[in-house]
Amino acid sequence: MAIPAAVVIVPFSVLFFVSGLIINLIQAIFFVIVRPFSKNGYRKINRIVVELLWIELVWMVDWWAGVKVQVYADSETLEMMGKEHALCIANHKSDIDWLIGWVFAQRAECLGSSLAIMKKSSKLLPVIGWSMWFSEYLFLERSWAKDESTLKLGLQQLKDYPRTFWLALFVEGTRFTQAKLLAAQEYAASNGLPIPRNVLIPRTKGFVTSVSQMRSFVPAIYDMTVAIPKSSTPPTMLRLFKGQPSVLQVKIKRHLMKDLPETDEAVAQWCKDLFVAKDALLDKHKEEDTFPDSEIHDIGRPLKSLVVLISWACLLVFGTYKFFQWSNLLSSWKGVTITAICLAVITVLMQILIQFSQSERSTPAKVAPSANVHNKQQ
Repeated sequence: MAIPAAVVIVPFSVLFFVSGLIINLIQAIFFVIVRPFSKNGYRKINRIVVELLWIELVWMVDWWAGVKVQVYADSETLEMMGKEHALCIANHKSDIDWLIGWVFAQRAECLGSSLAIMKKSSKLLPVIGWSMWFSEYLFLERSWAKDESTLKLGLQQLKDYPRTFWLALFVEGTRFTQAKLLAAQEYAASNGLPIPRNVLIPRTKGFVTSVSQMRSFVPAIYDMTVAIPKSSTPPTMLRLFKGQPSVLQVKIKRHLMKDLPETDEAVAQWCKDLFVAKDALLDKHKEEDTFPDSEIHDIGRPLKSLVVLISWACLLVFGTYKFFQWSNLLSSWKGVTITAICLAVITVLMQILIQFSQSERSTPAKVAPSANVHNKQQ
């Protein structure tokens, strides 16, 4: 039975934001006292610390809402996941694709070193945006004149990353909606391009730059195709809070970076061809409600996120009890009012995060697809 969202949003918001502020403080301390002397030492510490925050959202997917992720991949691809640096690209199908990526990263034991190319405003999100900034996510302004040097510098700084990392890049540039599909179809028709049916037209500058900068130290590209079965409702953050399950089917194909073409133009065309093939694959999925000729795997539901969540909850309850016992905050109307205001602020912040994740609120790039950098949007 679905649970009213407010019943979950308030306590989870308090837990997430209080634990998040603790994590942000720890990140800031190590950023100041460790990173100036050892960048990789800081990275190793941050990898462990930030996972303690992000895994709370993985818990919501796995244990609270019970979202079922069905993975279609060959055994070699599954064997290599988590053992090599990778550039991860996918169609942006649902509001929580980024979070499903975190689920995969957690299974591959590289959640704390998962990275993404995102729009600049994302780093302003309280707690989660700050934790991403401390974790070296790449934030772009969607202006290639400004972003080209930022992207190249950020990618080169990953060259000596001390642990396996995944870098997520949504080359469509924005989340999929019917309105955006219609605009993409009109653009394709007017420019003599294959008309998409299930994906948007990829914006290849960011992808080309990522490949050219990382080819020497990132061995693989993980191409993920996300689909939702006809019997399932697309997952959203609000549905997660309500405890409403969904099913996502993800086909993963591993491409060796060394097999990609050498020239930038050929790499851009490779990306475009990949999305044409992805579009056809999604057509087949619509017909058969599965990915044909693919081996399905169960990625399980590890206990780690549940243990971390319970530990945070116990720590918060104990800390809150001791704080109120010490402060007598609830012994006066003024204290009660302050407490209520704090709860309201935290709840509003969580609502902002939920709204930020909604695909209908995401905005497409303001320039033609052929001229814009690819961003991952949350």
